[in-house]
Amino acid sequence: MPFTLNGNDVCQPTHPTPLPHPYWVAFSPSVAKLIDVELGVNGLPKDPEWLDVLAGNQLNVGELLFTSPISTAYSGHQFGSWAGQLGDGRAILLGDVNNLELQLKGAGRTHYSRMGDGRAVLRSSIREFLCSEAMHALGIPTSRALSVIGSKQAVRRETIETAAICSRIAPSFIRIGHFEHFASLQNITRLKELADLLITNFYPQSSAEKDSYLNLFKEIGERNAKLVAQWQSVGFCHGVLNSDNISALGLTIDYGPFGFLDSFEIDHICNHSDHGGRYAYHRQPQIMHWNMACLASAMLPLIQLEYSSEESQMLLRSTLEEFPTAYAKEWQKIFRSKLGLQSEEDGDIALIERLLQAMHDSRVDFTNFFRSLSSVKKDSQLIEIEQRNQFIDRKNIDQWFGDYINRLQSEYLNDESRKELMNQINPKYILRNHLAQDAIEKAQRDDFSEVERLHRMLSRPFDEQAAFDDYSKPPPVDIERVAVSCSS
Repeated sequence: MPFTLNGNDVCQPTHPTPLPHPYWVAFSPSVAKLIDVELGVNGLPKDPEWLDVLAGNQLNVGELLFTSPISTAYSGHQFGSWAGQLGDGRAILLGDVNNLELQLKGAGRTHYSRMGDGRAVLRSSIREFLCSEAMHALGIPTSRALSVIGSKQAVRRETIETAAICSRIAPSFIRIGHFEHFASLQNITRLKELADLLITNFYPQSSAEKDSYLNLFKEIGERNAKLVAQWQSVGFCHGVLNSDNISALGLTIDYGPFGFLDSFEIDHICNHSDHGGRYAYHRQPQIMHWNMACLASAMLPLIQLEYSSEESQMLLRSTLEEFPTAYAKEWQKIFRSKLGLQSEEDGDIALIERLLQAMHDSRVDFTNFFRSLSSVKKDSQLIEIEQRNQFIDRKNIDQWFGDYINRLQSEYLNDESRKELMNQINPKYILRNHLAQDAIEKAQRDDFSEVERLHRMLSRPFDEQAAFDDYSKPPPVDIERVAVSCSS
């Protein structure tokens, strides 16, 4: 369902700026099927006009015509401070295809570009394409990426780079910032229209005669609580969790300075621009809760349509405080599964937390350790467990493995069944920054084969893929950590 609210306080008609001499960099056939794009034998759209549509050079392909492209207004908090009106500064919503919004990111200036040029660069477009598709394959709610279209048009960032457009789809790109925008304007009519649109199309279970808006707030909070628990479980750091980057549908959106953990650092900061560590890995649940508080403030006028001012504040505060419980419940469920625990025992959370602390102290590779944990058997002897060699404090980790084996012995599954389940939740492959950087550098030399290769590998993150074994390894110690910032 597209963004259907009208009016210049909501959105502005915005035609893409043509991209000169466009060419294919990356394409996702699985996403193309969602919007009924017919594919040729080469895996690209059969109709060559799709290249120009996704480059912003025309608005029709076959019988499909995008008549009213728009950019939308929203506001928000950035790094904890109110930033006022923001908006789609480089994203243009072409329209609706199969009840999915098709958006071009980097298609030129919009009404909300402020001082920006509205363009994206090849580097950031490849990163978003690969990561959004990787997150989908990991089972984490996300926007999807259809394509990356490149051009030799020069774009200035820290250096001169080349332009690109990433086309992405989602059921809706409505975000917390849209609520904040109308609340800041004290426009209750628009707030109500926005909430009603979400309830009708995405949260029908919230449509009770009373409490519909309170129920909507609760549902949005629960979705985002579960989302951030899933991020933590795969070591994903979003990098810039401003309120305007938070989906009202509980999707991962706006891939910028993200990063997956290699060696586990609980306070890892992936965003070079995040000098204070506001969006560090261990703070993501807290910050998401903070963003839900921003939503609560924005939705207060709606709750006051049904309750008194005092009751509204009390109800919203009480509902907001359900977020940590929802997050903890999901986090505990996932991490039990990562350890192969099907039942619940009182000591499980302490067992998980002790492991994470030991991994942090020894900077153990997050993805590989959890993947390898499925090889531990109920009757394993400590001397047989090779993972012990990754830890500095041998006495401490031996105690942990002894307790873990004892815990496994209380489980009903046999070793093989447990291993199969663990390997379905602990991926072998993630989008490591050094792999993305290698693909980017080759693409900047007009070699897009590595982008396609990574895309293929990341579409099956839980499978053993012999051809990609090297991609599961941590970055070599002599490779400098890839720095990404908000401009990424």
